[in-house]
Amino acid sequence: MEQHPITKVIRAQTERTQEMEHSSPLFLTSSFCFDNSEDMRAAFADETEDNIYSRFSNPNVKEFVERVCILEGAEAGYATASGMSAVFASFMALMKQGDHLLSCSSIFGSTHTVITKFLPRYGIDHSYVPANKPGEWERAIKPNTKMIYIETPTNPGLDIIDLEWIAALAKKYNLILNVDNCFATPVSQKPIDFGADLVVHSATKWIDGQGRVLGGVIVGKKELIKDIYLFCRSTGPALSPFHAWILSKSLETLDVRMERHAANALKIAEALKNHPKISSLRYPFLSSHPQYEIAKKQMRDGGGIVCLN
Repeated sequence: MEQHPITKVIRAQTERTQEMEHSSPLFLTSSFCFDNSEDMRAAFADETEDNIYSRFSNPNVKEFVERVCILEGAEAGYATASGMSAVFASFMALMKQGDHLLSCSSIFGSTHTVITKFLPRYGIDHSYVPANKPGEWERAIKPNTKMIYIETPTNPGLDIIDLEWIAALAKKYNLILNVDNCFATPVSQKPIDFGADLVVHSATKWIDGQGRVLGGVIVGKKELIKDIYLFCRSTGPALSPFHAWILSKSLETLDVRMERHAANALKIAEALKNHPKISSLRYPFLSSHPQYEIAKKQMRDGGGIVCLN
């Protein structure tokens, strides 16, 4: 019988020490020791996967990343100190001066700031396309376009982008498809199943779910993650082992938490959709949502956010 993804997550645990801990131990250390100089040389030469320095890798961080990879169906990943450091690293590790980024216009405010204020300083151009106007995407692609970046559902307007369609477009032009899956989470939506190359998360949000820590994670194709890892190990946006330990434990309950969040959000949306003091209301799993059919195709549920005014 195929194991439930959360069962796989729970069983993907940091190796126990000689104490045989039931729960993963904390590895609150900056660096790691070697029995001899040859073992250390091999580790620094990337001939082994031994831990060297917690800015590079750490057992608690490895466990968290492995668990997210299981949920997203990804080959590899890297965890960062915040969601925005994950977004920024996914841009800077894979784009260079002269490249062009194509993004949906409905994105998180800090991501907008990075794209419009900081990427131009490094010679990286951008174009925005409305998430709900698929006919404009292909026309916006330039000869120097390197990456398509999207959120779906978007923050905060809850537009839905057809992942299968946008992945086919990215593949047609040999572009990297980078998807912010924060609002849906990997238990509600798996962009890689539809053709995404990278998935980023602010683990601070639903993955933690209790407002305790900051964290981010990038998962996806191994060859892309390798470049992101090399960028991050030198620039330093590493996730702390303690925060990784908390986030890793949070993943064990993500499925049941998101199930309740989505159920409650749908009830609220249905109760308020005809309220006389509300001019507009959006929830992906309401039939009135303009991309309802797309949401039903690629999401398990509508997530935990309702947008209204």
